Amino acid sequence: MSPFLRTLCLAAALTATAAPAAAIEYRSVSEPAILFDTPSDQGKRLFIVAPGTPVEVVVVLDRWVKVRDSGGAITWIQSTALAPKRTVMVTAERAVVRAAPEAEAAPLFETVRDAVLELAGQPARGWVQVRHQDGTTGFLRVSEVWGL
Repeated sequence: MSPFLRTLCLAAALTATAAPAAAIEYRSVSEPAILFDTPSDQGKRLFIVAPGTPVEVVVVLDRWVKVRDSGGAITWIQSTALAPKRTVMVTAERAVVRAAPEAEAAPLFETVRDAVLELAGQPARGWVQVRHQDGTTGFLRVSEVWGL
């Protein structure tokens, strides 16, 4: 076998066994929490984030987590303030939660920008199942939420 062909076969084998890229991880804030500019209690306190707010995990460092919010801001939060429970934030000015994942499905309720809803199912065919705090479960378009 020629050196070129051997290299090509080796590259193909390595590509086939390469691990898939890591998925983006989202968590929700479990209690009112302070966001800091550094991973330290002595860091600058930037603002308080409301319970249920979804955040994207960027880096985990001991008892601190670097997170990104829906606006793109990157800050630090204590890991104890995050819950595994998943929520999403509405990004559309107004969004209609429907009874089924179809544009023609009956509307259940209307929600507004920055409303937080519990993630009730995995996204499929452009829709995601969500649950309102009153227990009503329905479907929103994935393009109308952040945190998936």
